[in-house]
Amino acid sequence: MKNIGVLTSGGDSPGMNSAIRAVARTCAHYDIKCTGIVRGFQGLIENNTKVLYTRSVRGIINRGGTFLYSARSDEFKTKEGRKQAFKTIKENEIDGLVVIGGDGSFTGGLIFMEEHNIPVVGIPGTIDNDLYGTSHTLGYDTALNTATEAIDKIRDTAISHHRLFLVEVMGRDAGFIALNTGLAIGAQEILIPEVNMSIDNLINSLKRSKSAGKTSTIIVVAEGDKTGNNVFQLADTIEEKLPRYEVRVSVLGHMQRGGSPSCFDRVLGTQTGITAVESLINNEKGIMIGINNGKINKTELSKAIKGKTKINQELLRMSKIMNT
Repeated sequence: MKNIGVLTSGGDSPGMNSAIRAVARTCAHYDIKCTGIVRGFQGLIENNTKVLYTRSVRGIINRGGTFLYSARSDEFKTKEGRKQAFKTIKENEIDGLVVIGGDGSFTGGLIFMEEHNIPVVGIPGTIDNDLYGTSHTLGYDTALNTATEAIDKIRDTAISHHRLFLVEVMGRDAGFIALNTGLAIGAQEILIPEVNMSIDNLINSLKRSKSAGKTSTIIVVAEGDKTGNNVFQLADTIEEKLPRYEVRVSVLGHMQRGGSPSCFDRVLGTQTGITAVESLINNEKGIMIGINNGKINKTELSKAIKGKTKINQELLRMSKIMNT
């Protein structure tokens, strides 16, 4: 390995910059050139690159987003697009590629590796925490803290006005953010894609809390939950069935992606960035660098993409106890 490329792809997440920084500085430590690819796979197609030195990544470890920018590339999904990307690889004499992103990014990286025999190592960067083979993805811990802080503030208003708030958090296919933030803030109910709550059960729960004298309520809803067609339709249904409730909706949206990364995400980015470079040096490819039980581990990219992450059933059980 004389030159390692690094890119961020798909949705940004806090901690990506710490991983980029770790890749660049680990390359410098081993006297390897590091080429940053701007705007992900699209930048690879357009030959939008820059050499990263140790000073190039100075002062980015505490910044959210991605220093290299990100983009979704439909062109890279075609063979012609990937051929153009490989041309950039050859022109820049890149020997291996570190891809920081989620399952879509890993899928593209794996196909690229198989078609053009370029070694690829993945670092999981997505706030959804839905990749198999790692207990935490970059940005997940920060997103939890951001959502928890925001809902704590919403609760102040809920209490002041005796209102029911439906707070939607990110999680189109997975309820990890909703479950953990819901438990952390003491939500009345937590609605996630993995569990079908049903509108009748939700209404019964609200009736019980009302009869018990509860004057304000927070329900945390993952964006992929199917209890209603969407969170606004769910609010209308609750008001229709329980007219005494004054319902408000708050969608946290992309604020969960932003902000300075937590200590955990900065350390995780550093660990995975270093290990990714050292894996390429050791002729390892087609793997994702993750973490389990506090230790760095490696998972085949194909398994990381296809494997199914499971919701923590013990946390679900505990949330029911707390809502008694």
